Amino acid sequence: MMIHEMTQEECRLALGRIDCGRLACARDNQPYIVPVHFSFDGQNVYGVTTLGQKVEWMRANPNVCLEIDERRDHYDWMSIIVFGRYEEISDRPEFQEARAYALEALQRRTLWWEPACVPAEGQEPRQPIFYRIAVSHMSGRRAHDH
Repeated sequence: MMIHEMTQEECRLALGRIDCGRLACARDNQPYIVPVHFSFDGQNVYGVTTLGQKVEWMRANPNVCLEIDERRDHYDWMSIIVFGRYEEISDRPEFQEARAYALEALQRRTLWWEPACVPAEGQEPRQPIFYRIAVSHMSGRRAHDH
C-alpha cells in the first residue's frame, strides 16, 4: 500500500464530487462533530441546517473543520480535512445575493435540503439557516494498492 499527500487540486475535485462529511466545531474546550450534507463551489463550502447545538456552538466559535472520506477497502481510501470559518448567511436584505448563491450551490445536490430541514419525530419544522465555511486551508491523503 502506498499513501500520498493529495494536491490542492485533488482535494478540490474530491470536495466537488462528495456531498456528505463530518463537521467539527468546539465550545469551551469541548469538541462536537456531526454529519452534514454540503456543496463546494471551489472556494467555499455551503450548507443548510436549523437552529440547534451545532449552530449555537459555531456562532460562539466560528473556527470549524470539515472531514470527508471515501473508502473502497483497507488499501484504497481517501481522506480530506478542510479548515475554515463558519459564516451565517442571514435572510436580511443585505445578504440576499449571498443567500441566492448558496441556494444555487446547494441545489446542485440531490435532496440537499432533506437532512437539515425535515423535522425530527415530534418536532415542528424550523426555519432553515444557510451558512458557508470560508476555507482557509485543506489537506488530504490517499492510499492505494501498488
